[in-house]
Amino acid sequence: MEAATKKYRSFEELDVYRAAREFRKRMYGVARKLPDIERHGLASQIRRAAVSFTNNIAEGHGRFHYLDNIKFVLISRGSLTELVDDLNICEDERYLPPDEIASLRQEADRVLQLINGYIRYLRDQKTGATLQIHEDTAPYGSECTELPE
Repeated sequence: MEAATKKYRSFEELDVYRAAREFRKRMYGVARKLPDIERHGLASQIRRAAVSFTNNIAEGHGRFHYLDNIKFVLISRGSLTELVDDLNICEDERYLPPDEIASLRQEADRVLQLINGYIRYLRDQKTGATLQIHEDTAPYGSECTELPE
């Protein structure tokens, strides 16, 4: 079936959700590796942001209106950027090896590309209406070397 005509029955079938879920699992692994001093601080924050990240993709998919879905995916994108900042903390405090942080950042960039592509797809599905949500996003599948500011 062509990608343009494929109908998703469940959020679990979305490529963006699958990638986000894998990244969430990796970030949970990060939370487990943190020192005891961070168990109730940074580790808890990582788990909350990681859950928000995938929950909002799921909740948005369950909404009837495209604009509602887009709103939740934008929230999910915000949670992803929170997780990248949490990686910055791990780097600054030397909680993780540099190669692991680099790998996680690459995965975050890839998931960001998928999120931006999904937002574009949702916008394109809403024909004949002006969308009031204006976000600068790179074309779906294009290289993304930086997270949006």
